[in-house]
Amino acid sequence: MISRDDSKTLYSLLNSGDLRPFDQISGDFFSSFPASLHFRLCSSLAILLEDKSVLRSSQRLVAYAILYQAYSSQRPSSNPFISLLVDAASDNDAEKFERAFILQLLGSSGSTSIKEVLKQTASDYIKCFDIASHAFPPREQLQQQFCEKINPEQDHCLFKSISVKNVVPDPDVPRGCDVNSSEFDLQPGVQPKIGAGDRNETAAGLLENFSFQGLGPQWIRPRPPRLPVQYDELVWLNPDNHHELLWDNGMCADTSKGAVVRDLIAKALKGPLAPTQQERVLFELVSDPKIVYHSGLTPKKLPELVENNPLIAVEVLTKMIHSTEISEYFTVLVNMDMSLHSMEVVNRLTTAVDLPTEFVHMYITNCISSCENIKDKYMQNRLVRLVCVFLQSLIRNKIINVHDLFIEVQAFCIEFSRIREAAGLFRLLKSLE
Repeated sequence: MISRDDSKTLYSLLNSGDLRPFDQISGDFFSSFPASLHFRLCSSLAILLEDKSVLRSSQRLVAYAILYQAYSSQRPSSNPFISLLVDAASDNDAEKFERAFILQLLGSSGSTSIKEVLKQTASDYIKCFDIASHAFPPREQLQQQFCEKINPEQDHCLFKSISVKNVVPDPDVPRGCDVNSSEFDLQPGVQPKIGAGDRNETAAGLLENFSFQGLGPQWIRPRPPRLPVQYDELVWLNPDNHHELLWDNGMCADTSKGAVVRDLIAKALKGPLAPTQQERVLFELVSDPKIVYHSGLTPKKLPELVENNPLIAVEVLTKMIHSTEISEYFTVLVNMDMSLHSMEVVNRLTTAVDLPTEFVHMYITNCISSCENIKDKYMQNRLVRLVCVFLQSLIRNKIINVHDLFIEVQAFCIEFSRIREAAGLFRLLKSLE
């Protein structure tokens, strides 16, 4: 903690940069404070320099000069604030004259010697600053030049790594009100018009009331060891790279909605429903079309519903036609074994909704292929009749464009020309040419 008198003396030195040269201010710093207080005072200056709106430009230059001069008798790498100086010199968001000043203190920029720079006032340095005469090396080069002998663990001060910062920007003060303009810095003796008194009082109060240790712990203690993992411990309590945390979107959802339909659909997958049960399902689906999404019907279960209750399958697919998952249901319907019920479902769907053309063509191709591959002649003749009647219905209702499948359907009719329905389909094709 810094006493009230010491904080006033230190802040008066920062304010004298407009009228007095840097070397005189540094001399007053050494004569006013004993060596035992230098680190604590410099740490307080480092806190003020963290927020660019606390100090004016001339005050910031004086603070950097003190940070450097306080340890100028030692090697640069022995300066406990060398990392702060290097970071400030390579800060692209900082003022160019401020970066150049720090680089000249470190002996890495310009042809002017450090002694000549320290003989100037802060205001004169800012006025005479010429960016063309300075080079700004990258951070890596400066760190290699000045910080190579620093222990990496000491690269940052303890109060930065283990403490909450003492200086934080006020979120209620807009950026336009931060008086840090060079217009005031270049005119010695002219005080800013907006908030200057408040800022001076704030900076002085920070020096007086806040220690550089911040709000962190007052002693260093080792991190406690982890308890051993028990054999019956849940895996999700210790997530690692091999486990992905998933969110249950159905959590807290109303599971009572659609309970009746869900139970009846489960029964419909196992066998035909009674007429009253079938009417109840159709009534619920008509009353609330969105209840179909709570029915529990997945694409894998669709073939069972089609074979046992085709009318319910038609109603469910009709209600889900605008769902993002409808393509999965269509894929299952196309690839399932051809039967009277599957053709009935597809035929009813073609008259109820607009089915994708590629789906209808793929289903027709699957039907023709199934008829050609069946070995049992009786079953083959029966399926050929069903397919021919199905195709005639699609053609007469103009569900498909016969010219898109003309060659394939014509070859099918010729192959099974012995069957009356195939001959009738062939004549229908010829009449449409």
